[in-house]
Amino acid sequence: MFLRPAVTNPIKHNTFGHSRNRLTLFILTSLVTHHTSCMAEQPVSGLRLEIRSFVTDMVSRHGYDAHELEDAFIQTNFRPEILKLISTPASAISWDEYRKRFVNMQRIKGGVDFWNKYAADLERARKIYGVPEEIIVAIIGIETSYGSSTGNYRVMDALTTLAFDFPRRADYFREELENYLLLAREQKFGLLDIKGSYAGAIGVPQFMPGSYRRYAVDFNNDGKIDLSRSAVDAIGSIGNYLKEYGWEAGKPVAIRARAGSQNLQEFLDTDIKPLHSVWKLRQAGITPLDPVADDTLSALLELNSQGKRQLWLGFKNFYVITRYNRSTFYAMSVFELARAIHTARSSYSADR
Repeated sequence: MFLRPAVTNPIKHNTFGHSRNRLTLFILTSLVTHHTSCMAEQPVSGLRLEIRSFVTDMVSRHGYDAHELEDAFIQTNFRPEILKLISTPASAISWDEYRKRFVNMQRIKGGVDFWNKYAADLERARKIYGVPEEIIVAIIGIETSYGSSTGNYRVMDALTTLAFDFPRRADYFREELENYLLLAREQKFGLLDIKGSYAGAIGVPQFMPGSYRRYAVDFNNDGKIDLSRSAVDAIGSIGNYLKEYGWEAGKPVAIRARAGSQNLQEFLDTDIKPLHSVWKLRQAGITPLDPVADDTLSALLELNSQGKRQLWLGFKNFYVITRYNRSTFYAMSVFELARAIHTARSSYSADR
C-alpha cells in the first residue's frame, strides 16, 4: 500500500484495571460513533496528507468521487527503486557507445520488418502529418524496440511515487498524475491496470499521460485510442505529435558540416534550437557538406566519433525530434537509425 501509516491498537495491553477498561471502552465507542457520523461528509483513510489534498483537488476541479480515488491510492504501491532510477545520473557515455545501443543491425532489421508490416499505415501518416515513415519507425524502434518492451511498472505506482517523493520535479509529475487520472476516465481503463516505464510513459510510443491526452489519435478508427496495444494508433500519434511541434514536411533533419580551425564556441554554446542562418555560418567558415538554402536556420552540433570531431547542422526537424526526448544523442540516433532503415529496406526491395 502507498505510505499507509501503522495503526496502533489502544487496548492491546489490558493492564489498567476494570474501571480503566470501562473508560477506554466508552471513549472508543464514542470515537466509532463520531467516525460513522462523519462518513457521509468526507472520506477517511490512512493516506498521507498531501495525497488526500491532491484527491480533494481532483474532486473539486474534476468532479471525481473521493472514495473511489482514495481507494485507488490505498492500492497504489510506493516504489523506492523508481527514485533511485530517476535520481541516478547517467554515466558519462560517448556518442559512439550511445549510437551502438540503438543504431545496430537488430534494430535496423526490426525497423524494416515493422515498416513492411505497417506500410500502408505509415504511408497514410506521412500524407497526413508530413513525417517520413522511417522517422516514425525509428522512434518506435528506439523507444520500445517496436513495441516489444513498453515497461513493467504500474503507471499509477510510478507517477504517485514521483509526484510525492521526488521533490525536484514534483510539480511536473503531479501534473502528469492528474493527466493520468483524467486519461483513465476518458479512455475508460482501470487506474491500476496500465503498465509503462519507471517515469510513467505509456505504450508503444512511450507517451507521458499529458502527451497521450493532447496528441494521441485513433489512427485505426476503431473508436478508441490504445497506445498500449495498437501499433497503428502509435504510428498516427507520433506523426501528430511531431507535426504539432512544427515538423516541416520535405525539409532536412541534419547534414554534416566542416569548419576551419577558428573558434566555434559562440555557435556551439547556443541552444539546440536553430538560431543561425546557413549564410551566417558560411560567413564564419562553417560549410555544409550537402546543398541547403542559405536562409535555412540551423544549430551547430558537435559530436565526437572514434576520437574525431564531427560537426553537424541541425535544422528545425532535428529540433522537433528533441521535443520527444531533449537529447542531442537521442535525436541523432533517431535520424541515423531512420536513414539506415530506409537504406536497408530500399536495398531489400531492389534485390527482389
